[in-house]
Amino acid sequence: MSKQPSTGRAPGAMPFSKYQAFKPIDLPDRQWPSQVIEHSPRWCSVDLRDGNQALIDPMNVDEKLRLWDLLLDIGFSEIEVGFPAASQPDFDFIRKLIDEDRIPDDVTVQVLCQARRELIEKTVEALEGASNVIFHLYNSTSELQRRVVFDLDRSGITDLAVKGTEIVKEGLKNFSSNVTFEYSPESFTGTELDFAVDICGAVAETWGATPDDPIIINLPSTVEMATPNIYADQIEWFVRNFEYRESTVISLHTHNDRGTGVAATELAIMAGADRVEGCLFGNGERTGNCDLVTVAMNLFSQGVDPTLDFRAMPEIREAVESINKIPVHERHPYAGELVFTAFSGSHQDAIKKGMSKVEEGLWEVPYLPIDPGDVGSSYKEAIRVNSQSGKGGVGFLLEEHYGISLPRELLVEFSGLVQQLTEKLDREIKTEEIYDSLISNYIVESGPYRLVDYDLLSAKEEGQRCVARVEISENLVTIDGEGSGPIEAFVNAMADTLNEPIVVVDYREHALGTGTDAQAICVLAIEDNVNQKRFYGLGLSRNTITASLSAIVSALNRRWNV
Repeated sequence: MSKQPSTGRAPGAMPFSKYQAFKPIDLPDRQWPSQVIEHSPRWCSVDLRDGNQALIDPMNVDEKLRLWDLLLDIGFSEIEVGFPAASQPDFDFIRKLIDEDRIPDDVTVQVLCQARRELIEKTVEALEGASNVIFHLYNSTSELQRRVVFDLDRSGITDLAVKGTEIVKEGLKNFSSNVTFEYSPESFTGTELDFAVDICGAVAETWGATPDDPIIINLPSTVEMATPNIYADQIEWFVRNFEYRESTVISLHTHNDRGTGVAATELAIMAGADRVEGCLFGNGERTGNCDLVTVAMNLFSQGVDPTLDFRAMPEIREAVESINKIPVHERHPYAGELVFTAFSGSHQDAIKKGMSKVEEGLWEVPYLPIDPGDVGSSYKEAIRVNSQSGKGGVGFLLEEHYGISLPRELLVEFSGLVQQLTEKLDREIKTEEIYDSLISNYIVESGPYRLVDYDLLSAKEEGQRCVARVEISENLVTIDGEGSGPIEAFVNAMADTLNEPIVVVDYREHALGTGTDAQAICVLAIEDNVNQKRFYGLGLSRNTITASLSAIVSALNRRWNV
């Protein structure tokens, strides 16, 4: 017997023995592990019901209407709008949608109701005039609730479900609307599978479900009780053994008590489910419902059409935050402010290289599972700089935001200065702060030289002559030189007049902005003839020649300041 690894804690520090492990499902020939999700399920948003009942401050009418319109914009065609028998605001909201003709012809409203006559009658009243309706009936079926809450045996719980179905059927018999019946054995995950099959079968038989007029059987993980594979086993076992499978849409409604609501949903789809209920960004009671955004985007990232539109993800997130008054986590998959962000230097470098090689067709960029542009973000937001970042991030941001491509040697040198700045400030630094640091460190006037002005004249053999005035330690000196162009002429003037030999290397020029007010930034290095060391300098001006000559002076000043 192998020795248990040390955890650093005394055994039994927490009272784990008061809890029972969930018994595995006897399904040795399970098929779901080898299945692949090739198309999206039917989606049903329960934000207006399950999501709303989880809020500290429930939505008012205006907020509900904003969320309703948002759900329509995203593309939901099934939306659970409330529990009208339990809440007058829910009743009034449903009536408002119907009376003001706010429900598109291709959208179905879903309502929830317990299996009680007076509640069912109230719900039927709320739905009068709706074109497409899902009537969602539920009662709890778990062994725990039968024993602790209801003090009923299996037959007693089944009787509640069957009688409730009969009352709904009777109440809706004169409806001219298109009605779909949905039944949930609440707390399905804590219900014996044979009993779940039996009670759902009794409901299907009572309703008269047929392949042409199927019912929805919703199998909720009302409280997560086990690992996601167990839920998948439960779904596959149910689907295999349910007599009315061909007359049924199998629906899921997971919660996130163990933090695996999305995983449970995905595995359960693989196990044979057709439909998914959940909320945007996982809102819902306790730890929340299945996050429909993540499930849909997971499909999208695998090349499957999610049939929901999240191209405006930042706006969707902001709207939901405003309505729910709950922030979406910064690291929330696909939607959080930081999910396309890399601080690590090696990651930044990989992203930069990946983006430079992206071609039309498949998206293949390290550390970015999807193109940020597909959900309304941009490449510029992918990389941010703190003390853990390296040259790749600094270079990327300067290039993306300012069009400045630094030579590798300068990038390595400057990245060290940026790291010093982040450590000094003890925080992330903004892109504009990186740019400001570049300017302040490499446009250097605190040295022996300052360019006052210059004139360019024609020289012999189609060359140029540069006559410049340079301030040297507060003394104004005129220098004069010739060359093939203005830079060479200025360099020769410095050498001839001031005995300051200069070799210009690694010259780069970039435009900052467009139009008549655009500035040019020149990046160059001078090389010391003695020890071959390079000194970089920058020049900034609306005139490219002025920028170049200023860059030479900055590089000289940096050499003298070392």
